[in-house]
Amino acid sequence: MIQLEKKQIKIVSILIAVIFIGSVVALALTQTGNIASAASSSSVGIIDYQQVMAAHPDIKKLQEQMEATVGDVRKEFEEKSAGMNDQEKADYYRQCQERLAQKQQELLEPIRVAVDAAIKKVADKKGLSVVLDKMAVIYGGQDITQDVASELGKK
Repeated sequence: MIQLEKKQIKIVSILIAVIFIGSVVALALTQTGNIASAASSSSVGIIDYQQVMAAHPDIKKLQEQMEATVGDVRKEFEEKSAGMNDQEKADYYRQCQERLAQKQQELLEPIRVAVDAAIKKVADKKGLSVVLDKMAVIYGGQDITQDVASELGKK
């Protein structure tokens, strides 16, 4: 009699596991259908953000300004660090690097704003609800890189 009860427990356990797995699979299938229909109803654009930034008409001017700033900071560093010990030089070098990074951010900000505005304009024209960087997308999406570069060229 004890033997029969253990068998019944095993059978009931297996049935419960099968029902659980079946319900998980059914839930997954219904959710996948919802995701697929949501993706097909919304439009997703992709863009090569680095390429668009490099295509901006003012990027050459920015590069020239950064090269001049780097030259000035390098000259200043060489003059001021001549009498410093290694630790002071390292600290001053770090400060110079931070100043250069801040200057680069200041120079890039108007370009970023213009690129973002062009992306929004193209996305609105094409009816896109989302635009992602091309590097984050494995498959799919409408590539608007050239359209945004053209939009930037108009300005």
